[in-house]
Amino acid sequence: MKALVLAGGFGTRLRPLSCTRPKILFPILNKPLLYWMLEKMKANDVDEVIMAVNRQTAFQIKQSKLQKSDIKISYSFDPPGKPLGTGGPVKRAEKLLRNDDFLALNGDIFTDINYAELMKFHKKVGAIATIALHKVDDPSRYGVAELADDGRILRFIEKPTAKMAPSNLINAGVYAFNPKIFEYIPKGRKVSMEREVFPKLAEQGALYGYVHDGLWSDIGEVKEYLQINLYMLSLYSCDTCAPKHFDNVELKKPVLIDDKSFVGNDSIIGPNVILGSKVYVGRNVQIRNSVIMSGVEILDNTVIDGAVIGENVKIGRNVKINERCIIGDYAIIGDNVFLGEGVSICPAKEVLESISSAIFNAKCW
Repeated sequence: MKALVLAGGFGTRLRPLSCTRPKILFPILNKPLLYWMLEKMKANDVDEVIMAVNRQTAFQIKQSKLQKSDIKISYSFDPPGKPLGTGGPVKRAEKLLRNDDFLALNGDIFTDINYAELMKFHKKVGAIATIALHKVDDPSRYGVAELADDGRILRFIEKPTAKMAPSNLINAGVYAFNPKIFEYIPKGRKVSMEREVFPKLAEQGALYGYVHDGLWSDIGEVKEYLQINLYMLSLYSCDTCAPKHFDNVELKKPVLIDDKSFVGNDSIIGPNVILGSKVYVGRNVQIRNSVIMSGVEILDNTVIDGAVIGENVKIGRNVKINERCIIGDYAIIGDNVFLGEGVSICPAKEVLESISSAIFNAKCW
């Protein structure tokens, strides 16, 4: 079975973290999302993956030194400076996929959907397209399906108002397609599967839904990215989630600390903290409800609560970083700086004065 991974977006809602990495390489429990996806695909009979990406994302994926696996990986590139929407990349990969039914996966979805069962259902009902569906409280941010008893999607509406939503079953970003899908996608232009293709298929009775009740998260926003990390951390119970060589350090479970990281005396780490590789934490530091990516340096007497800190950030002494703060890669936070709730710092930015308001948030173009 082949799978097309749609990972060509620019992750604008994940800035400033996405200024320096594609969404599909965001770490979850210190492992990039793509690695989780590949492991799951291998376990679900996928033996070939086509990455639909721009060339910068392809370069970064290759630089991440993917672990060797039995899955063949190839690339289908978006044209430079010409976004193709959600449908264009599917059409562009037609020559690689047109011989059999295939999976298509959004590159910002973390889920435990059984891909093999989805494909089995898809072939059984003879659908041109089958959408994995997931129940949510507020469907207005997503594509929403009205589902018949036999699994056929009667209507598909992209981002309806709360009153117009026909159900709370939303597009989970995982699909099974028959090669006939290529006949519905125009060539050479930006195409929205959700607004142009799926409604037409629904009218023709060729669109089906596969309801998934398990784990599902869209990491399209930083809040959701932090939530799925901390949720997975709550499930990740073990006795070796932190190195054994720490002295006079209080670890409040759940925590996950890479073996190559260091925490100084009298520091309190946790609850709900993930420290990536080669993180240095000084003395008397407090960190809770936060994700700290690799290579970060945090000096003495600093407090971090509810933040996401990008790679290779340098944080000085006596710093206070509050909830919903996001620090881009390679930023420098000077001594005695206070960052108020919701402040975002762009990559490589040097901050030497306190910022109490999120008004500072800069667009990281």
